[in-house]
Amino acid sequence: MYTKTIKMPAMKDSNIVKIAVEMTDQVPQLIEFNQKQPLAGIIQELCNGWGLSDPDRFALQFSENNNHNYITEKNRNEIKNGSVLRLEHSPSKTASDILTKLNVGNGDEKTVALEKLSKLSTDVTFALEFINKQGLALIISQVEAGKWKTSALAHSLQSFVELMDHGIVSWDILESPFINKVASYVNNQATPQDSKVVEASLSILENIVLNSSGKYGQVEKEVTFPNLVMHLQSLSPQIQQNAIALINALFLKADLPKRRAVAATLQSKQLRLVFLTNVIQSTGQVGSEMAHQLYVLQTLMLGLLEQRMMAKMDPQDQDAHDKIKELRRIAFDTEGSVSSDVTARKQGHFATDYKKLGFKYNINPAKDFTETPPGMLALDCMVYFARNHMESYTKVVLENSCRADEHECPFGRTSVELVKLLCEVLRIGEAPSEQGQSYHPMFFTHDHPFEEFYCVCIVLLNKTWKEMRATTEDFVKVFSVVREQITRALQSKPTGLDKFKTKLQQLTYSVITNLWQQERTNREECESHAKPIIQLREQITPEILDLIQQQRLGFLVEGTRFTKYTAKGLRTKDKFWYVRLSPNHKVFHYGDCDEKSVPTIDELPTKLAVVEIRGLLTGRDCPHMKDLQRRKTTHQLAFSLALDSVEVTSLDFVAPDEQVFDYWTDGINALLGNRMTSKETENDLEILLSMDIKLRLLDAEGIDIPQDPPPIPENPPHYDFCYELNAGDHRQNSQEDKG
Repeated sequence: MYTKTIKMPAMKDSNIVKIAVEMTDQVPQLIEFNQKQPLAGIIQELCNGWGLSDPDRFALQFSENNNHNYITEKNRNEIKNGSVLRLEHSPSKTASDILTKLNVGNGDEKTVALEKLSKLSTDVTFALEFINKQGLALIISQVEAGKWKTSALAHSLQSFVELMDHGIVSWDILESPFINKVASYVNNQATPQDSKVVEASLSILENIVLNSSGKYGQVEKEVTFPNLVMHLQSLSPQIQQNAIALINALFLKADLPKRRAVAATLQSKQLRLVFLTNVIQSTGQVGSEMAHQLYVLQTLMLGLLEQRMMAKMDPQDQDAHDKIKELRRIAFDTEGSVSSDVTARKQGHFATDYKKLGFKYNINPAKDFTETPPGMLALDCMVYFARNHMESYTKVVLENSCRADEHECPFGRTSVELVKLLCEVLRIGEAPSEQGQSYHPMFFTHDHPFEEFYCVCIVLLNKTWKEMRATTEDFVKVFSVVREQITRALQSKPTGLDKFKTKLQQLTYSVITNLWQQERTNREECESHAKPIIQLREQITPEILDLIQQQRLGFLVEGTRFTKYTAKGLRTKDKFWYVRLSPNHKVFHYGDCDEKSVPTIDELPTKLAVVEIRGLLTGRDCPHMKDLQRRKTTHQLAFSLALDSVEVTSLDFVAPDEQVFDYWTDGINALLGNRMTSKETENDLEILLSMDIKLRLLDAEGIDIPQDPPPIPENPPHYDFCYELNAGDHRQNSQEDKG
């Protein structure tokens, strides 16, 4: 007997990476970079290797992918095996050298220093040193004095943008002379400017508008709209992009009357042609950042419709009443009958006409416009359709007047619902998101884009209604098809309303149903409706629901930080509280906290026993949401615990997002013995069920599962085969035992 010693390979130290370090006029060094060793020690060793004194004057920089950032204790973990670094002068010495050149150097030296500054300013470590040495103040004073020209000016303005972008200094420090000077580079069309100067100037003005507290008015006064339009015709996409970004910033900060004035200018034929020809280039294909700026502009423009969308019909609004009468007159009065109409017709005849027009309240159609959204915007669109597309309007109305009541497509009611649908599809009233890029080139082709959009869609709706042979009971079904037709047509990014209309004509009801069927087939390709699978699904559903319930309760045990709200549902700035469920699921612990802390249960002073909870309230049923007026999202994320306590009747919450709202309401329902009803539960149940079933069916892959289980075979005539098998096994085992 002998033992064999197996030598295990040495474990690699994950903190050590092998890298190369370069330095100008020196032979590169290959070193092992220890993440646990202080940077100062590593730099000391590198300086010793190259015979350099005073290592405090040096620092390491990344040198790959145009990343010249200095390496600090915060970002050193980004160094990987095979990385190439550079040893350069430290940020402090580099900043001092650049400032020396800017103060006493000759013209060429200053230009080189400014070029280097524009590259290094993206690094926050360098930026801090440069700003602390009054470098930013020097750039501002030199720009104000007009000391730099051409490329030197371009580099100085680019450096200024990068230095300010770190948020170290407030944009409020800028005074009128600097703003005026930068604005002059945007306004001066007579003297050709370096494109980089214009690009940086537009960016600076945009940031001043968005980030300063009181400088918006000066920028608005200095930069004229025609000059911004001139930059939209630039050959530089970056200048176009920055010009639109500045227009968006001015639009965002303006009051409503100014917004409407700007929108009217932007929707003029001359400006729309500029956008289509120079910016969108008629293909609708632009860069991602340009797409974002166009999306923001479109969102802001469409957002002007929100006021009408949220306005209810005022019974005293004579103009609105006249518009309703105009809808009736255009539809039913022939030429020459207007004068006799006033005397001959009675109120009953008007009510009949309003019924034919498809109003829900034919006696008083004004009531049809009291729901918000779409409010008065629906009436605006209907009147626009009647005035500008009279032939299509009368055709739609009269066709439905001739149909049987149950098959008519009521113009009034469907118009209100359609405008509401279009507002949802286009997200009218929502603020632009930081990531949004979805814009529609066709909205830049008309001075009344939304109204024209509605006109195309109302004709589509009537066509689809006829194709489906729908009745008024099919209202919801028809609108689900119409929504699908509109959204699919928009996804094709039509460059004009005519192309949008053509795309809609291709998406008939039968095409949509075929597409739905195909998509459903594709989704269910890996699924089966066979009875065994259905039985398996029913069998494991309780297990999955129990798993989801445990996850929700675990989420409550981990706790959540909530923003504090007043009793009237108003957000309290910088006030937070934290709520946790005890591990035994019997007590809630809660108390105040700051924005970043995650207090333990012992740090939360107030307790609430679960047995004291009488029920769960959500949305506007919550006590702190009852007085809320015209708030869009807060009440949707609100929930309250109704308590049996006399002193405190409820504990009120507003979740930070929909997922937290769903998790908390699910967890509370689980504690109260109620069914979990959130969308998150539905989604989790569907996903987990699908995954579980697929995992269980892996062994059956490639086997056709019949719709019905095979019949159970008849009993065999005898069971001798079992006895023989067992006897054989017994004899074999006995022989093995003897052996």
